[in-house]
Formats: sequence, structure tokens, C-alpha cells
Amino acid sequence: MADDQFPGWHGTTIIGVRKGGEVVIAGDGQVSLGQTVIKGTARKVRRLSPGGYDVVAGFAGSTADAFTLLERLESKLEATPGQLQRASVELAKDWRTDKYLQKLEAMLIVTDGAELYVITGAGDVLEPEHDVTAIGSGGNYALAAARAMMDTDKSAEQVARDAMAIAADICVYTNGNLTIEKIGG
Repeated sequence: MADDQFPGWHGTTIIGVRKGGEVVIAGDGQVSLGQTVIKGTARKVRRLSPGGYDVVAGFAGSTADAFTLLERLESKLEATPGQLQRASVELAKDWRTDKYLQKLEAMLIVTDGAELYVITGAGDVLEPEHDVTAIGSGGNYALAAARAMMDTDKSAEQVARDAMAIAADICVYTNGNLTIEKIGG
């Protein structure tokens, strides 16, 4: 597929790592417009606290689209407190069937410390098999690096940091300015 078909999907890296009772979501800070870096310190990982229920979400894609999805997720979580899977499935259903939401170009990684999911506009709510997931242009690099480190003594946070550093060295749309949020540990 050509880059111009999905322009928002090629400009960031977000990783989620679950290890040792801790879940970390890390994201880089680069915002690119074509081949130009517009900003290097954007926050693409956010903490949501609907009704005191702690959730961390990271996004890749269009910022405005991602914020719309995060607001929807927060309202789903308020309607189903403590049920991240149910809220995620409800968001994915709406995203897939609502004519307005269908046009949104973003992906989310979400966690409540127990569960870890990737939510897509195709209606997917995916739980990683190896306790690591990544999205964005450098996602595959970060995912491979993190998977290689999962059997080491490194903490979830250190695995995420090191994997993001490797992705930033390889992917021109990813930088080393990280935002990291964790739950547990």
C-alpha cells in the first residue's frame, strides 16, 4: 500500500511490555509531516482514569483521530468500570460500524496492568501472545528487539526503553524522546 493511503500510520513507535507484574507502554515523541520533523517531544502515551480506574493508552496515527478514540474509550470505561476488555471490544465495534469513526486513522495499545490490547479500526482487539506488542512505523523493530530481551533479567521498563532505542536507530520516523507510563511492579 502506498504511504499516501495511510499517511498517519507511518510516523511513530509505541510499545507495550508486560513482565514481572508490571506493564509499561512507551512511545517516542517525533511528529513528522512527510519527511520533515515538526516536533520531537510529543506525548503519545496517556494515562486515563475514568472513575478512578487506571488505564494507560498509547497511540500511533493521526493525533486528532487518536484523541477522539481515547475519549470514546474513556466513556466506554466509565460505562463498564474495571472491564478493559469489554470497553475495548465496544470501542472496536463502534469504530468498525460508525460511518464517522470508520474514517479515523490511528491504532491504540491499552492496558490496565492486567490486560494488554491493541485496538484497530478493522474491529480487532488483539492480546499479544508473548507479552509484547508494538505499533507504528518502528513497531516491528521495537517488537523484535523486545521479544529478544524478554528472557533476560531486564524489567518491563528497561525492555521497553532498550527496544525503543533500537527502533529509533533504525526507523527515521521514530526518535529517542520517550514518554513512559507503567502500571504495577
